[in-house]
Amino acid sequence: MTDFLFGRKWTPLFSNPSFGVLPLVMGTLIITLVSAVISIPIGLFTAIYLSEYANKRVRKVIKPILEVLAGIPSIVFGYFALTLITPLLKAFIPQTEIFNALSASIAVGIMTIPLVSSLSEDALRAVPDSLRQGALALGSTKMETSLKVVVPAAISGISASFVLAISRAIGETMIVTIAAGARPNLTFNPLESMQTMTSFIVQASQGDNPHGTVGYYSLFAVGLLLFIITLGLNILSHYMVEKYRKEY
Repeated sequence: MTDFLFGRKWTPLFSNPSFGVLPLVMGTLIITLVSAVISIPIGLFTAIYLSEYANKRVRKVIKPILEVLAGIPSIVFGYFALTLITPLLKAFIPQTEIFNALSASIAVGIMTIPLVSSLSEDALRAVPDSLRQGALALGSTKMETSLKVVVPAAISGISASFVLAISRAIGETMIVTIAAGARPNLTFNPLESMQTMTSFIVQASQGDNPHGTVGYYSLFAVGLLLFIITLGLNILSHYMVEKYRKEY
C-alpha cells in the first residue's frame, strides 16, 4: 500500500511494472488547482455581478451564454486546448510542450466557470433583500454590501459550488487525455506533459490488457483511489453546507 500511494514511478503496463501512483495523483492535483484558480474567482465575480449589479436585460443575455458554455462536450474543450490554447502558450513561452498540463488546466477552468457562477448566483439570490436594504441604510456602499453582507450570508452555497467545481475538475477525462498527454511525469512544471488518474484509465481500458493481468487490475486500483477522493470532496461539500447554512 505504501509503495502504491507514495511510489514515484508508474509503469504498470511495462514488462517490468512499477506501481507508484504518485505521478498520477500529482498530475491530477496540479491540473485541478490551476483550473480552480481560473474558475473560482471568475465564476464568483460573475455570480456577484449577475445577482447584485446586472439588470434583467443583461441577465437574460449572460445566463444563456453560461448555460451554453456548460453544455459544450468536454472533448470539444480538449481539442480547443490542443489546437488554440497550446499554440498561444508556445508563442509566449517557447519551452511549452505540445502536450502540457497548463493548457488542459485552462480548458478545465473555463469548463467549470458555469458551475461556480450558476450555483453561487442561486445562493446569492436566496439572501433576503432585507439584509441588503439594512446595510445600505447604515451607509454601506453597493460593493461593501455585496462583499461584506451578501457573500458571507451565502457562504454555504458558495463554498459548496467551489468544492463541486474542484470535484468536477478531478474527474475530468477527455480534456486531460487530449491536451495534457499520457506521460506519468512527476513534476511541478505545468508546461510539461502529465498524466492524470482519469487519463490513465482511458489509456489502459482500450482493450490491450487481457482480463486478469496486473495491468487490468491496476485500473481498479486507480479507479478506487479516484472514487475515494471524489467521495471525500462530496462529503466535505455536504459538511460545509450544513455547517455554514443560515436560515432567515
